[in-house]
Amino acid sequence: MDAPKQPPPPADSSGESGPSPDWAELTHECLTNVLSRLTAEQLWTGPMLVCKSWLRASADPSLHTAFDLEARFESSRESIGWWSPEFERSVDAMLRSAVGWSDGGLAAIRARHCSDRALDLVAERCPNLQVLSIKSCQSVTDASMARIASCCTSLRELDISYCHEVSHVSLVLIGRNCPNLKVLKRNLINWLDPSQHVGVVPAEYLNACPQEGDSEAATIGKYMPQLEHLEIRFSKLTAKGLTSICNGCLDLMHLDLSGCANLTSRDIVNATSNLKNLQDIIKPNFYIPRSVYHTERYGHWQLYDERFQTDVFRI
Repeated sequence: MDAPKQPPPPADSSGESGPSPDWAELTHECLTNVLSRLTAEQLWTGPMLVCKSWLRASADPSLHTAFDLEARFESSRESIGWWSPEFERSVDAMLRSAVGWSDGGLAAIRARHCSDRALDLVAERCPNLQVLSIKSCQSVTDASMARIASCCTSLRELDISYCHEVSHVSLVLIGRNCPNLKVLKRNLINWLDPSQHVGVVPAEYLNACPQEGDSEAATIGKYMPQLEHLEIRFSKLTAKGLTSICNGCLDLMHLDLSGCANLTSRDIVNATSNLKNLQDIIKPNFYIPRSVYHTERYGHWQLYDERFQTDVFRI
C-alpha cells in the first residue's frame, strides 16, 4: 500500500515553496530589535519563556534601561495582596533581575511595593539612574534613600508618594546630592477620608501618616531650589511651610496642593505671589466627609467655604 502523500511545503512571499521560518534561528541582533518593541510586562511574560536564545536576547542590557510596572498597577484595582510580604518579595526579585540585566545602564524605575533590599542594589549598581518612582512602599526607609542619594546623583525625578517610612531626612540628602532634581512627588494617603483604603491598606500603615508637613516643606525649600514640578497632596503643612517652599523654589511651574486641609485660599495666594513661572496650581478643593466634620473646630458654613475654597461643597 502506497504511503500517503505529504502536503507540499507552504509558499513564501515570492510564491515559491519553502520551509517556514524558524524564529529560534534569528540572530541575537534581530531578536533584540524585535523585542525592543515590547512593553516590560510583555517581555517578562512571553519571550523569556520561549527558549534559551530568546531568554538571552530578553536579558540584553539594551532592553533594560527602564523598569516600568506603573502601567500595570494603574490598570488594576488596588488589592490587599499588593501589601503582603509575598508580593513585595516578587517585586523585589523582578527589580533585582532588571538591575542585573541592565549592566549598570538602568535609567528609570517605576514600581510599587518594593523594599530597602532592592533599592540597596539599585544604589550599588545603577549610578546613572534618573527617574525613581516607588509609590506605596511600606518597607522603604531613610536607610536605602540615603544610599540612593549618595550613589544616584543624576536623579531628575523622584516619586516617594505613600512611603510613610521615608522622612524629611531623606529629602535633605536628595536635595544636597542630586542637583538635577526637577520633579518631586511626595503625596500622602488621604487621611481626611481613609474609608477608601480600609480593607486594602494595612490599618497600622494607614494610621501612620507622616506628621512633619512643615519640616518637609522647609527641607524642600532649602535644599531643592531647582524644582519645577511639586506634588504634596494631603500634606499637613501650614501656611508657614508653603511659604518656605515658595521662597526657596522660585522655578516652580506645577504645584499640586490637593487635600492640604491646613491651607486657606489666602495662604496660597500670599505664598505663591512670587512664583513668576507658575503655570499650574491645584488647590485643596475636595469633598469633606461627614466623618471629619466637627463644628467646634470649623464653626459655620462661611469658615468652611473659606478654608477649603470649593464651589461644590457638600455635607
